[in-house]
Amino acid sequence: MRSRRVTVLSTDTTASVSTHILDTSIGRPAASVAVSLAARGGSDAPYVTLGASATDADGRCKDLPALPEGTTHVRLAFDTETYFSKKQAEAQQDAPRVRDSGAFFPEVTIAFAVVPGEHYHVPLLLNPFGYSVYRGS
Repeated sequence: MRSRRVTVLSTDTTASVSTHILDTSIGRPAASVAVSLAARGGSDAPYVTLGASATDADGRCKDLPALPEGTTHVRLAFDTETYFSKKQAEAQQDAPRVRDSGAFFPEVTIAFAVVPGEHYHVPLLLNPFGYSVYRGS
């Protein structure tokens, strides 16, 4: 019997979040990047980590936990340092060495507001020295 992964979508009382990463320095999805998800209910409330996952071969993180009812803010944290350390180790030995090679940003953390009933897809476009995010569809 095969197990199936169920994606939790937003409901009238909750929002949902998904993400994926594209490594723009190589024009490919970024696989095996650790991602953690935290949420809070109100501007003054502390963030509570809900869970963690990693991107798959397509750069997608399909199994983030559901957001609890009352969530108003979400924070995604991406471990970019480990990802770029692995990429640097895999690089050809005769390739020119880039000064200060590696990840300038050891972690990318994105915090955003959510409202119940909405789905938030947050793609990360990543390279060793910069990144961009947006609300996708």
